[in-house]
Amino acid sequence: MKNIGLIIAREFKERVYKKSFIITTLLMPLLMVLLSVAPTLIMIYAKGDTKQISVIDQSGLVAPQLSSNEEVTFSISESADLQTELKRSLDEDGFGVLFIGNDIVSNPSNVQLYTNASSSMMIEENIASQIKDIIEAERLKEYNIENLNEILDKVRVNVSLSTFRNSDEEESEASSSAVAGFVGIVLGFVLYFFLVIYGSIVMSSIIEEKSSRILEVLVSTVRPFDMMMGKILGVALVAATQILIWGVLIVAMSAVVMPMLLPDDIMGSIEAIRAGADITALAADGVDTEMVTAMASLTNTGYIAQMVALLILFMVGGFLLYAAMYAAVGASVDTAQDAQQLTTPITIPIILAFITTTMVMNDPNSPFVFWLSMIPFTSPIVMMARIPSGIPTWEIALSAILLYVTFVVMVWLAGKVYRVGIFMHGKKPTFKDLWLWMKY
Repeated sequence: MKNIGLIIAREFKERVYKKSFIITTLLMPLLMVLLSVAPTLIMIYAKGDTKQISVIDQSGLVAPQLSSNEEVTFSISESADLQTELKRSLDEDGFGVLFIGNDIVSNPSNVQLYTNASSSMMIEENIASQIKDIIEAERLKEYNIENLNEILDKVRVNVSLSTFRNSDEEESEASSSAVAGFVGIVLGFVLYFFLVIYGSIVMSSIIEEKSSRILEVLVSTVRPFDMMMGKILGVALVAATQILIWGVLIVAMSAVVMPMLLPDDIMGSIEAIRAGADITALAADGVDTEMVTAMASLTNTGYIAQMVALLILFMVGGFLLYAAMYAAVGASVDTAQDAQQLTTPITIPIILAFITTTMVMNDPNSPFVFWLSMIPFTSPIVMMARIPSGIPTWEIALSAILLYVTFVVMVWLAGKVYRVGIFMHGKKPTFKDLWLWMKY
């Protein structure tokens, strides 16, 4: 254990004391925030020029009712001939021509858009949506109902659905499936990132030491198994340290920064919900309960600290499991190129688990998702994606126990490969060779 402790300390100090680690750890939360708001900023500041579209409307019903906006401007064509208008649009550098047939009300498909440049889904969706509303309004007029628009305004309603988690252990409380799904995907991505990146770090480090023949000197005083365990635990401690720092920063932002940024009325609603106010009464007062519930979760430091603790639990277990396999592969080859074939079976379960996180949003309790959250090779990512949805505690405990038991078995098998592989040079091992080394 003393030797393992020395190796852990060496691996930890070698990585944590680097400036790159400190900078990355401090800047990564900011980078993730920027990436989350980047699509919105791009949509705001990367708008193209307003598209000029000429409209030939044989029915005479649709064109006068089309509304122009920042994306597209409609103008009724003076010519009724399509070919003439298409040529004029090209000559005047317009965007295109919208042709509407005379039977558009009875045949909604009789509409075509001719563009002089590449079109976009947003423009086509805008045009189709406006024409749809106009046709529906024209069809309603055929029923000769007086004050139809007033009747429709009174009939239209927005339903504000409040979701509560019913449990025998505690009082029912409001929950947000949108926040649970978003947090689940973020946590799944973090686990995916750490398993792949830090697992590769362990493998690359072993390959480098093996190629320089340093390992052959070290094993004269340290057992190969101690070398492997020290390296795995040292890098795992680095990953856990980084997540812990991120967790502290996120909790601080949730407790201090978020309340300062949110408007006073929203914070008042959040405090009311935490104090046990009737959420249906807030909805009756016009409060967006879904948004308030989501903000209440994101500003709940206890909830965030719990997620960070569970993240560390499954990250460490998942990393130890995969790092053992990466260490065995690194000890078996001489170069990183030789390791690609052997690492493919290792990365497939990680990729499958990451893909499954999108299915968790649809149904976190489906049989397929449940079993992947129990199988140790996929459970770290899938279980962390399920946890924000509020799954039973026994499922989390069972998944963690299976994960750490499998890690012990995998370390025992990887250690047998490691102690043989570090002395093998000049030959690219096969899966059959690894199996034989396990049986030695």
